[in-house]
Amino acid sequence: MFRKRLLYLTQLSAVGLAGYCAGQYSGKIGNDDSQAVTIDGKRVQSMPGLPIFGTVSAATPFNDMGSAKDRVSQIMKYGFPSLDNVRSYDDFVLSYDRRNRVPNWVFEHITKAHITKNDQVDRSKCDFKPDESIHPFFRSQNSDYKGSGFDRGHMAAAGNHRLAQTHVDQTFYLTNMAPQVGDGFNRHAWNRLEKHVRKLTKVYEDVYCCTGPLYLPRKESDGKSYVKYQVIGANTVAVPTHFYKLVVGRSADGALHMEAYVMPNQRIADDTPVSSFMVAPEVIERAAGLLFFDKIHRSQLSTVNGKKV
Repeated sequence: MFRKRLLYLTQLSAVGLAGYCAGQYSGKIGNDDSQAVTIDGKRVQSMPGLPIFGTVSAATPFNDMGSAKDRVSQIMKYGFPSLDNVRSYDDFVLSYDRRNRVPNWVFEHITKAHITKNDQVDRSKCDFKPDESIHPFFRSQNSDYKGSGFDRGHMAAAGNHRLAQTHVDQTFYLTNMAPQVGDGFNRHAWNRLEKHVRKLTKVYEDVYCCTGPLYLPRKESDGKSYVKYQVIGANTVAVPTHFYKLVVGRSADGALHMEAYVMPNQRIADDTPVSSFMVAPEVIERAAGLLFFDKIHRSQLSTVNGKKV
């Protein structure tokens, strides 16, 4: 019995000694500046259990993560369609498609305040620019669009972000762009759809809008269906065949109303009503491979495309 107790005390002492030695060793590492690395201009010690990452990719500055996190939670209140390469800006959130150099989706939360004319905000001061937080292998550049015949089409519309100059500036990052036919589409039909979404803020307290590209199949002369799309520039930026918008409006009484649209990336006649591009939400979800507003059960929606659920 005495031997067992002695053996137990010996083992316990060994564990304690090992822990003390490990602590002393980690303390030496912590005080050894040669073990530190520099991240965003700050020296960070390499401690056991603390991985050191070479780069941190985020559009939102680290020192503003408190308020940025709150805004992201507000914008993404009803769920993320996916978690691939998500970038959070001051007033919108997107998922970036590194292969196609365009967004997978872009989410916005819009109210009357966001679209009200603001003399402190001047769109003419904005410049299209690449997002430096994207790895150079996967960035699109202004040179890709130059001479291509396509516009740099906003997914998060500049007119939806008039609270601050920085907000509208950030909508001009090329991560928020996709190649769009200019005359007859980006500057006309697509612009009318964007204006329609802004008008919804007169009807609803909150408007949540998700926008993105689609690459839809088309039947060729051989009877087979193919997904074909053009690419432009040295970085082979994909030209989507179609674009979608899904919108959820929350009324003052808490009722939720959804609208879903798909538009072909081509010239569209000016007399074509926006409503003619309405589709069932699941059509977009199947085509995009994404689930939108998945925190809202369809039974919670009062209407979809103006019809009662």
